[in-house]
Amino acid sequence: MYSHIESCKTNADTIEIDRSTIRKNIISLAWPSVTELILVTLCEMIDMMMVGKLGPYAITAVGLTSQPKFVMLSVFLALNVGVTALVARLKGENNVKEANAVVRQALVLSLLFAILVSILGVIFSKNMIVLMGGEPDTIQPGTDYFRILMGGFIFTAISLCISAALRGAGNTRAAMRFNITANVINVVFNYLLIYGKFGFPALGVSGAAIATIIGWSAASIMALITIIRGDNYIFISLKDNYKPNLKIIKRIVRIGLPAAGEQFALRAGLLLYVRTVSSLGTVVYATHQISINILGLSFMNGQAFGIAATSLIGQSLGQKRPDLAKTYAIETRRLGSLVSTMIATCFFFFGEQLVSLYTSNAEIIKSGGVVLKIVALLQPFQSSFLILSGALRGAGDTRWPAISTFIGVLIIRPILSFICVLIFHWGLIGAWVALVSDQLLRFVLVYFRFLSGKWTTIKV
Repeated sequence: MYSHIESCKTNADTIEIDRSTIRKNIISLAWPSVTELILVTLCEMIDMMMVGKLGPYAITAVGLTSQPKFVMLSVFLALNVGVTALVARLKGENNVKEANAVVRQALVLSLLFAILVSILGVIFSKNMIVLMGGEPDTIQPGTDYFRILMGGFIFTAISLCISAALRGAGNTRAAMRFNITANVINVVFNYLLIYGKFGFPALGVSGAAIATIIGWSAASIMALITIIRGDNYIFISLKDNYKPNLKIIKRIVRIGLPAAGEQFALRAGLLLYVRTVSSLGTVVYATHQISINILGLSFMNGQAFGIAATSLIGQSLGQKRPDLAKTYAIETRRLGSLVSTMIATCFFFFGEQLVSLYTSNAEIIKSGGVVLKIVALLQPFQSSFLILSGALRGAGDTRWPAISTFIGVLIIRPILSFICVLIFHWGLIGAWVALVSDQLLRFVLVYFRFLSGKWTTIKV
């Protein structure tokens, strides 16, 4: 049910590949991810709109928690890169026993790390908000919001791990179902707990955090049910062996370690970047946070097709078909570019209307509209970077996406933002010039790595 490359199998000496079938396979895997990410992003946007009704301080307070939260998530995102790539490769090799052993080991590691991260996050919540440059009106609500998120972090870790395994096996529909459900639940409880509707307490920013935890709890329960009931390629049982398997852990770590470096470089660079932007004040940072939130709409395109590329390329290489892997990468990028062009058009011509959904502040609407015009010009490169990075990860080549992130986000973006904002005094526009420069450089680095073809020979 979840294999998407059997129809493209040919004899070893066959060169011709049915591109119409290739496209159908890509779309079959990508559309659930596109649907999931669109709806998840819309829910996140609605989440921010609801918080925004409390005032710019609330948007800023929640926004300041984004980078610390992703720093905490880095180890899990890196681990899950290894899980997705390994499961995809083992699926191509038709080794279901080993694939499920990988999932069991990953779940155990995720649970152990989640407990540690939760404890650290709860203890150092206020320190992180202060580190991010929080002003007096944002420190306490930001601390409360972050502490609640960290308290329920284990549910996020479980859901992310199982989603990564299912996507590696080509089952993007299951991940779509429980992640959409989680975000719909989040929005409903946002309404109830932020404003105190239908007898619920009005908890403001803290209510938004509790709603997020309720949503992720639902997602983790659905994810566990999905892999326990035994009708998927990925399935586990409590009777299985959960003892540490160093061989499998080493394989996961070998792929995930560069991804971990990438994530930490990304988050460290963004911490420095956000510190520079937050120095511009609460209203300007609120504009920046709204623009970042809307930018998520464009990321979902590249991420969705990147997920499809990871799975299909991993499976193709598992079947010893590098020619098929290259074709999948090229066609996935082509389809993603079509979607990114439509998104760019929307951002360019309707930017102010999008920003006005979050706030009635005229200054924020005007400057946010300018930022989204800059974002529109970035779209083709951003989409290609995300898709080709997904292709490389599917092959187990996690090093080059990590190198590109290290150079772009940890070096180029912070330095340029410092120069443009604090020396040239270009304000928020200067910060986004730095962001665009970083993403263009990352695209170039990943693109030339893909053209080299060396990723097709990597052993996982």
